[in-house]
Amino acid sequence: MRINDIINVIPNTLVTGKELLQKEVRGGYCGDLLSRVMAKGPKDGLWITVQTHVNIIAVAVLLEISCIIIPEDIPIEPNTIEKADEEGIVILSSPLSAFEIAGRLHGMGMDG
Repeated sequence: MRINDIINVIPNTLVTGKELLQKEVRGGYCGDLLSRVMAKGPKDGLWITVQTHVNIIAVAVLLEISCIIIPEDIPIEPNTIEKADEEGIVILSSPLSAFEIAGRLHGMGMDG
């Protein structure tokens, strides 16, 4: 599945990474405790989190995560957006809850 496929199913605003929408997504993880995400997050995966500080980009780069989705239209810190652009990480913001996003992705056949 590609990020483009996800964009078509989940209401969202593309925050960063317009040129990266063809990236492959090979699984997902939903979590907010960074150490847990570092232990369990999938390479080339998608991460749903309510965290919006710049450290999420460091975790995404470390794990080679393709896309971060921020639920509930939570405002994203400007320095996080800047760092995501620098590192080539797609960030989507969605009005849906993390639970709703995960359910839709699971319904599309995405594994955790």
